[in-house]
Amino acid sequence: MKPKHFAYPYVGWMAIFVVAPIILIFIYAFTSADGSLTLSNFSTIGNYASVFIRSFLLALISTAICLVIGYPIAYILARESLRVQRVMIMLIMLPMWINFLLRTYAWMSILENTGLLNRFLAFLGLPGIRVINTPAAVVIGMVYNFLPFMILPIYSVIVKIDKSLIEAAQDLGAGSATVFRKLVFPLSLPGVLSGITMVFVPAVSTFIISQLLGGGMNMLLGDLIESQFTGVSYNPPLGSAIALVMMVIVMLFMYLMNRFGEGEEMAVGL
Repeated sequence: MKPKHFAYPYVGWMAIFVVAPIILIFIYAFTSADGSLTLSNFSTIGNYASVFIRSFLLALISTAICLVIGYPIAYILARESLRVQRVMIMLIMLPMWINFLLRTYAWMSILENTGLLNRFLAFLGLPGIRVINTPAAVVIGMVYNFLPFMILPIYSVIVKIDKSLIEAAQDLGAGSATVFRKLVFPLSLPGVLSGITMVFVPAVSTFIISQLLGGGMNMLLGDLIESQFTGVSYNPPLGSAIALVMMVIVMLFMYLMNRFGEGEEMAVGL
């Protein structure tokens, strides 16, 4: 048996569970309820412009916060000893071993009006705050669940940077800030771009976080698509059209990020 034959089960799995659903979504998007070809599903999407804007805005905010928090953590982690790195990586990945739904439910108990956060504020004699069922709660849930996807790619790139390059820059008189600005950060950009992509894509399409922490009052694209396939708003053609448009936008975003990454790598190489 040739080595390529071992890939056949994987190809079959991808064809059934990845390619086939995309084809079905494409077909549904261009058909009406009676099965005839139509473009009316796409003309209806304009009614949900606010959902698109909200989804991409919250995803961008969450991605930016993950980058601001994740990059320093990844940078500090890469400078620690190997033993510390192993322990910290385990601690970062530990929450990911818990079911995604359970992690989100835990944040409900923290952020609700009588939750742990307001109890702690009351203990300190401070007034309570309303976080649950707001966009802020959705962002908090996104940041918590997707932060490891920002830290790990950046860490994996920084830890591989040749230390002799840093030593050479220091020997030539470059300070710590200069070394980071002109050497470490440019070399870490591939990890930054990977982290941005890995956080933004699931954030813009999530629906469990917005339902549980947003209370259904902050509908995102994932919620909108789900509502078209279940419940009283059952309309698979419209849901497929929305999913197809979102897929195209996300793929365009990933393409631009890859092109930007290639440009930065060429600049660093020069």
